[in-house]
Parts: sequence; C-alpha cells; structure tokens
Amino acid sequence: MTVVVVPTYDEKDNVGPMAEALLAAGVDVLFVDDNSPDGTGERIDELSRGNAKVHCLHRERKEGLGRAYVAGFRRALEMGADRIVQMDCDFSHDPADVARLLKSDADLVIGSRYVKGGSTPGWPFKRRFISRAGGLFIRLMTGMPVKDVTGGFKCWKREALEKIDFESVASAGYSFQLEMNHRAWRGGCTIEEIPIAFTDRTRGYSKISGAIAVESFKMAFALSRFTKRGRACHSEKKR
Repeated sequence: MTVVVVPTYDEKDNVGPMAEALLAAGVDVLFVDDNSPDGTGERIDELSRGNAKVHCLHRERKEGLGRAYVAGFRRALEMGADRIVQMDCDFSHDPADVARLLKSDADLVIGSRYVKGGSTPGWPFKRRFISRAGGLFIRLMTGMPVKDVTGGFKCWKREALEKIDFESVASAGYSFQLEMNHRAWRGGCTIEEIPIAFTDRTRGYSKISGAIAVESFKMAFALSRFTKRGRACHSEKKR
C-alpha cells in the first residue's frame, strides 16, 4: 500500500485537482491540514466522503512543515503503508512522477532538481544560483552525497522511516528535509535521486521566505557536528 502525504495550508483550490491526479496513480492520499483559514480542511472532507482513498488529518494549528510531515508519516504507518511519498500540494511536484519514484527499490528515493535530467523551468538566474550554492554549502558541511539536499519530493520505505526514528526529528520547518536526508544517510539507508522538473505554483501563494535559507544553514552547521563526530569514531576504530 502506498500513501502520499501532502501537507496543506490555504490550498483549497489545489486539493481537488491534486487528489484527482494522485488517485489516477492508484495510491491513497493523506492530506495533513493545519487548520487552514480558507476552508481547505472542509474541502478535503468533501473529497474524502466521495472516495475512501482520500484521507485528511486535521491539526489544530500551524506548527511548521516538519511537524506536519511527522504527523502524516505516523498516520500513514498506522494505515499500513509500506511506501510513503511526500510532496507539495501546489503542483511544483508533478503527480505523474509518483509512479517513477515507486519504480525504485531504494530505501529513500528523491525527486531531484540537480541530477542529470532534472530542471527548474521558469526560475530566474538569481534563484537558481542561490539554490545551487546553498546546496553545495550544505553538502560540504555535512558530507552528504545527495545533490538535491533540500528537495521535498520523496518516497520512503516503511522500514527506512522506522529505522531513523523520524518522530524525534528536531526540525519544525523546511530544514526537516535536510535533517531527514542526513538521518537516512547516516543510518545506512540506500538513497537514489531521479530527475524531476520543479515548476512554480500556478495557484495559491508561496510560503517560502528568506528565513527558510537561514534555517537550512543553521541545520547544516548542527548536522556537521554529527558528521565530524562519526568520522572521528571511524578513525578510532581503525586504530
């Protein structure tokens, strides 16, 4: 059973088309709504009454993307999922690519903007430069062999999520993606990146802000300590 976890906040216009596109792929859809003031949660409830494969986890307040995913992963595991996909609700991630993620047998499959064949159509040079430079900095700090370290379109095996103790992840916001990748890597999970095209949303409004970059850099510094500690322990064992 595959469950696609989709956090929502003020995505009323997108949840219907997103549910329709994902249901066509034969998966269950779990929306995690943080009490959206625009009526997103009520719209999802309407969709779930019309199709048993559409589910909604209602949360009392907005606590950040990371907390939403933790709650969604927990519920998906309770539902019996053996594969869990995470993605945005704004169609920046193409629902048609879910099938491509599911073809891989890796513990963690990342839909990557920065492997060969990946792209960011419509992005201005400045945004593309900042994203790539930030990713390079994070990889140098942490040692992770992942090219799209902050990407949010992923497929997890059940065993991988259980292995890395995702419930104890510290990140509440967008740095959740970085911390989860780092845990998977350090936990010995197999990781594969497949190319995707990441496009800007066409409806609704973006929740991205400059604070997200700061948050990611802080997390990179924090994780670098674990990486250095692991290398030191490895050297000690060799002696």
